Amino acid sequence: MSTEAPTGSRGRRRLWLAFLPLAVFALLAGVFLVQLLSGRDNSVVPSALIGAEAPATNLPPLEEMDLPGLDSSQFDGKVTLVNVWASWCAPCRQEHPLLMDLAKDGRIEIAGLNYKDKPENARRFLGELGNPFSAVGVDSSGRSAIDWGVYGVPETFLVGKDGRILYKHVGPFTPQSVSAELMPRIEKALSTSN
Repeated sequence: MSTEAPTGSRGRRRLWLAFLPLAVFALLAGVFLVQLLSGRDNSVVPSALIGAEAPATNLPPLEEMDLPGLDSSQFDGKVTLVNVWASWCAPCRQEHPLLMDLAKDGRIEIAGLNYKDKPENARRFLGELGNPFSAVGVDSSGRSAIDWGVYGVPETFLVGKDGRILYKHVGPFTPQSVSAELMPRIEKALSTSN
């Protein structure tokens, strides 16, 4: 009987086990490379709510502000941006000047959903930076944000005249995203008769 066969078999098995981590690494690197070169925008988070009716929302107003709370019945017949924001959110501060500019467009409403924030901090934020909102609802528990499918702040939803969600933007708006993505969708929503 020859003893070389078991030893050779064990050697090949050891060699295969030694190269297994390298093969797994190469496979993962290939997957990441395909994703990287696909040209897909990874900042776009799909939303199951696109095309669906906006979630029924009835949030109390921000105290000591002369604004109504957020009520989804306010969307009827209007093109509305619903911006999910918080005073503790640095990117919210970054996009706020763009919301202030959008608020000058009298064809659309901008409603705020204040997410897990302290009322005094939210009021201070709007006092310092200005208030682009026609309504601000306080979502202190975060429950309404879950209904809207919010992953984090800021997020913004475009709601059409029929109360359906037309578009979702995750993260802060930039001048480029407003002009290239948001405004064409707003114009389309405004031209659609409901």
